[in-house]
Amino acid sequence: MKRVAVVTSGGDAPGMNAAVRAIVRVGIDAGLEVFGIRRGYMGLIEGDMIRLTARDVSGILQLGGTYLGTARSEEFKTEPAQRRSIKNLAKMGVEGLVVIGGNGSQKGAHALWRLGFPVVGVASTVDNDLYGSDITIGVDTALNIIIESVDRIKTTAESHHRAFLIEVMGRDYGFLALMAGIAGGAEVVITPEFEMEPPNVAEELRLAHEHGKRFALVITTDGAKNNAETIERYFKEHEQEIGFEWRVTILGHVQRGGSPTAFDRLLATRLGAAAIDLLQREDTGKLVGWANGKVAYAPLDIVATHNKTLDAEMRRLSEVLNR
Repeated sequence: MKRVAVVTSGGDAPGMNAAVRAIVRVGIDAGLEVFGIRRGYMGLIEGDMIRLTARDVSGILQLGGTYLGTARSEEFKTEPAQRRSIKNLAKMGVEGLVVIGGNGSQKGAHALWRLGFPVVGVASTVDNDLYGSDITIGVDTALNIIIESVDRIKTTAESHHRAFLIEVMGRDYGFLALMAGIAGGAEVVITPEFEMEPPNVAEELRLAHEHGKRFALVITTDGAKNNAETIERYFKEHEQEIGFEWRVTILGHVQRGGSPTAFDRLLATRLGAAAIDLLQREDTGKLVGWANGKVAYAPLDIVATHNKTLDAEMRRLSEVLNR
């Protein structure tokens, strides 16, 4: 294998640039030419790729987002688009591909691999919902941003004796909400796996108020059935049930912006280097992730067809700690 390419796909995550940098520099050190595909799978379909040198990736280690750019592509889900992408890679003499991204991105990587192209995935999504990796690139940064925001909100909540309803990212997986609830001391945590109906949320806040708490925090996942919008609608109609004056804060995309933490930089660097090692050994069709404190590998066949489950023990711990 002489030429390889790297693509960042789906939602951006802090640390993607560190992974790209590692792939380029470790690849060059191994005697490979490395190409970068711009604008995610859309760029792959259109053949938008450039050769990258060690100098091209200088200074991107500490930057959030992705130097190569990204885009979501419905077209790439079709086999004709996937085959066109493989032809574009072949035209440039590229013999292996590294896909940095989350669930949708790795399903795309799996599709290319099933069509016969050597592909290795790198686990990267702030939601941490990718099967095959305990933690993914971007999660540590996002969680630290959430906790900093929660701590700031708590200051206002205590000053005004209010309850705050805080919505965080996660889609169908409540990892960020659960961890933020534990680390931020929330009274209520709502995730898609562990839903709580609005009347029960109101009851928890009322009890907290009756027990003398000066403020309260509710943290919910954006993909939960009872997210901020749903609960806020109920609160407006049943204000007398809550006990507290209340406010809503939706953190939104601020959670995945900004400079990656040291942990995410190191994680991304190690995963990127491991991806090059797999390509060199022609051991493809795998996701490079992190499990049990070290680099781990999972078949894309399994990654693309399995869902991650939230730790029920951590949920129970959250309930005990936040009473």
